[in-house]
Amino acid sequence: MGDEAARQPMESRPGDPVVWALLDDRAGNRSQCLGVVEALGHGHEALELRYGPLANLPNAILGATFLGLATRSRMGLAPPWPAIVIAAGRRTAPVVRRIKRLAGDQVFAVQIMDPGSGRDEFDLIAVPRHDGPVDGSALMTITGAPHPLTQTVLDEANAVWAPRLAELPTPRITVVVGGSTRRRPFTAAMARELGIAVNRMANDTGGSLMVTTSRRTDAAAESALVRSLTAPAQVHRWGDVGDNPYRGFLALADVVVVTGDSVSMCSEACAGSGPVYIFAPPGFVTDKHARLHQELYARGLARPLSGDAVELWSHAPLNAAAEIAAEIRRRLGA
Repeated sequence: MGDEAARQPMESRPGDPVVWALLDDRAGNRSQCLGVVEALGHGHEALELRYGPLANLPNAILGATFLGLATRSRMGLAPPWPAIVIAAGRRTAPVVRRIKRLAGDQVFAVQIMDPGSGRDEFDLIAVPRHDGPVDGSALMTITGAPHPLTQTVLDEANAVWAPRLAELPTPRITVVVGGSTRRRPFTAAMARELGIAVNRMANDTGGSLMVTTSRRTDAAAESALVRSLTAPAQVHRWGDVGDNPYRGFLALADVVVVTGDSVSMCSEACAGSGPVYIFAPPGFVTDKHARLHQELYARGLARPLSGDAVELWSHAPLNAAAEIAAEIRRRLGA
């Protein structure tokens, strides 16, 4: 995409407010931001942000600034300012604050996840409950992470992928695999344990597996997982050529199994209404992720993956994007 903040106009209706979506290079942040702007139902401009070395500094030091951005990204942030700016993730927060200072009350500034400093400069901050308590009048709390996987999106994916995956026997078990994080490794042994568990699920039910790995799944873990599978399976490895079946796998899933290392992945796994099982062996996830899992379990949205037999149960779809969009409208009086 280059390192410029390229404005990509999306279809809007006459009279709609101009909405900027600030998108950085982290897939989870992008998904959260796009989920909210799409839930608003307006056209929007997607601005791709690329960072320089200063973005690694704490936000308390950076303050309200574009200095964490690569030069060409800074050049793309200029008047006319939008009516609403939405961003997700720590590194976008100084950018949103700078836009707010330059544009003043003309801009309604929305930050997804705690910005860490300057909270009083935002009009709305959506913070997951598992992050812990945060003070401020702009705050709203949500479960998990917002995302763009509405029922309409899943229905569209189903229409595309159902013919391609028609030969896979049901129940179809989608397996969404993350990987190591900065604090916790996803080892080959863990991957093998996951593979054995989901393979047993498929064999016990006479079903099949739809497996997708991610950018953080290293080669050793991926290999250990795939070698454990003997049931009918469709495996998409990160970087494979061709269409990405991720949305199709979720849309066609009778059961979803997701590794517990990603808030966005766990939240998107709960986008449908079918059973969700979270794989989080000892030592794999941080306390923050464990708190999210407990919240999902308590709300009946997911269960821990264990050696028990597969149960088919249902739950209400999870997507905080609609809640955030409704709160934006409420605060704007729209």
